[in-house]
Amino acid sequence: MQHLQNLFLENFAIPKEYTLLFEQIHLLGMQDKQEEFNTLHKQLMKQRIQAVEKALGSILQDAEIPPRLSEAMRYSLLAGGKRLRPTLCLSMAKLCSHARRDKNLWVLAMPFAIALEMIHTYSLIHDDLPAMDNDDLRRGKPTCHKAFDEATAILAGDGLLTDAFYFMTDCNLPAQNILQGIQLIAKAVGSEGMVGGQMLDMEAEQRTLNLDELCILNAKKTGALLQCACLSGASLVGATDTMKKYIKEYGTNMGIAFQIIDDVLDVIGDTALLGKNTGSDAANQKSTWVSLIGIEESRKKAVEYCNDANKALQELAQSEPLLDKGEQYFLQKTTSDMAYRVY
Repeated sequence: MQHLQNLFLENFAIPKEYTLLFEQIHLLGMQDKQEEFNTLHKQLMKQRIQAVEKALGSILQDAEIPPRLSEAMRYSLLAGGKRLRPTLCLSMAKLCSHARRDKNLWVLAMPFAIALEMIHTYSLIHDDLPAMDNDDLRRGKPTCHKAFDEATAILAGDGLLTDAFYFMTDCNLPAQNILQGIQLIAKAVGSEGMVGGQMLDMEAEQRTLNLDELCILNAKKTGALLQCACLSGASLVGATDTMKKYIKEYGTNMGIAFQIIDDVLDVIGDTALLGKNTGSDAANQKSTWVSLIGIEESRKKAVEYCNDANKALQELAQSEPLLDKGEQYFLQKTTSDMAYRVY
């Protein structure tokens, strides 16, 4: 575990050059620095994803799991992806650790963050099943039930979800903070959150939702886990109620933006680049942001919600001057880049 913590400390570090470039561009208007800044940001993001990948690759190997089940779990868990949820969790923990005057405290949240990716992967395995969305491609590979069989895929999802809660407890942090984090996650992925959202999604097929109904569905199915990835990271390191208020606002806006972007890319995206089939929303007659307000308005909304997320970060920084400024800038840049994937 110690070697993984050192890996994360190294790969999540924000160099002074990054902070300087951000301020030169956004405070001094030096747009000639933008390309250099973009390159550095991509490099740092790649480092973080690689750290998460290495941690994911180290788990479940030596456990007494039946070989076929272990193979199916690791097949889906290690298939790639943006690793957004564990990255957000650790970024928020890092952001708040600085304000708590213990700048390296955040790295102890690493097992919890990795567990979030296990939960996310479980949800993808089950969403892809024939009884749900019936997809045959995920992250550029055959879906779990196609690569193995339907029963094994169900059990692989069950195993990842349940084992995730074991990993969440494997953090050397105050028990009360861990308990609060687990409560957040359990509510976000349970019947009031992600599972409930999947039920609403199935019921919504073959009928047109209004925008309010779509927002409720999105908040449960997609937004809940993204929001609590942010909020749990802050809670694990003992963030104040004020800090959590702004971080919740950031996560809520990020969750909505993420779903809008997903809806747009399902129409205009490239299957080879996205790693999953496009056009499935229209084929299944699902109500989406695009079907309700069109592509151009959806694009504008994605940018608007990302801007609102970054505004919450800026307000957080104003209320908490000891926040890790480099991490704040990294989150703002990540959010802004996400919005422009639809253009």
